[in-house]
Amino acid sequence: MRTGKQLFSTLADHKLTVEISETQFEEPTGKQVLVRMEAAPINPSDLGLLALGADLANAEYSAGKFVADMPEPFYRGSKARHGLRLPVGNEGAGTVVAAGEHEMAQALIGQRVACLSGSTYSEYTLIDAMMCLPLGNISAVDGASAFVNPMTALGFVENAKMEGQTAILHTVGASNLGLMLNKICQEDNIPLVNIVRKAEQAELLSGLGSKHTVNSSDKDFSKQLCDAIEATDAYYGFDPIGGGRMIDTCLRAMERVAVKKMTEHSRYGSDQPKKMYHYGVLDMSPTILTPSYGHGWTVSGWLLFPFLRAAGSETVERMRQRVLAGLTTTFASSYKRQVSLEEMLTRDAVLEYSAMKTGEKYLVTPPPLRQALA
Repeated sequence: MRTGKQLFSTLADHKLTVEISETQFEEPTGKQVLVRMEAAPINPSDLGLLALGADLANAEYSAGKFVADMPEPFYRGSKARHGLRLPVGNEGAGTVVAAGEHEMAQALIGQRVACLSGSTYSEYTLIDAMMCLPLGNISAVDGASAFVNPMTALGFVENAKMEGQTAILHTVGASNLGLMLNKICQEDNIPLVNIVRKAEQAELLSGLGSKHTVNSSDKDFSKQLCDAIEATDAYYGFDPIGGGRMIDTCLRAMERVAVKKMTEHSRYGSDQPKKMYHYGVLDMSPTILTPSYGHGWTVSGWLLFPFLRAAGSETVERMRQRVLAGLTTTFASSYKRQVSLEEMLTRDAVLEYSAMKTGEKYLVTPPPLRQALA
């Protein structure tokens, strides 16, 4: 049994407590392996346990801990986790230091792996060997984000192919995930409409070969979006913003393009199928829809793990191998800052990464390894 630091999140009595504690880690058995963590990204999907909804600006911060008020309706909406002390950190990379007796686990001893455990903000994580991806000579920094963003971006493309779609629209084109999706679509010759919010983001994507990038801050955004949809037939999109009018804006633009192509008038609008997948909550306000999209439109949720279960083992393994082959190219992630477990709980760090701004992703690394990996 080993002892190490681990981060936990507890929601109780309208308070969110996130703290680092000394934890004893059991020795692995069967197909389990024990990974000494070297790097773990802070993804938007981690913030549900780490920060989402809490009054972080007025929280009480101390060494290795913060306590924040959790206002309604967020507290009531998280009733299932009240009183539970939960580990945090979906993914990361590190070295396997112990393994159970199964040959699959034994084969990983001493190897650096990417892993998906749900407890990677820790010095160690115990995980099934099936949830590890051997990295070979790839560094922990390059391999830390091998699952969530790469498999999600690749999942969008696989999903589109399964549903017979020939083009995709994405509403946050300059995010880490968006940049990956841009590269995948170019490799697979799939037209992609990227929506960005700043001129420099549009320039970045254009420099990376994007042919259809539109800026939501421009006065003629609506026309840009309609023109891009008309050029690509992108009636199928993915949106992590969630709240506000972005999904509505996309569906309305799709319908305007579809009506323009109609040869006969219909009081019901077009029958062009239109679909937007909602896969995140960057904006926690209500999602506003003003149905004027013809008929045959759909708004649906999309999550990575249900998709992977539906896709099947062969498809998932093919996706994993493609990600591994492109971890330093197509699926490369960039980080604004590396922080230790203690540093990630300081006020400045929490307020910055919880804002989920494009290009400001954090990477958590233990101090001794951070110096070697920087």
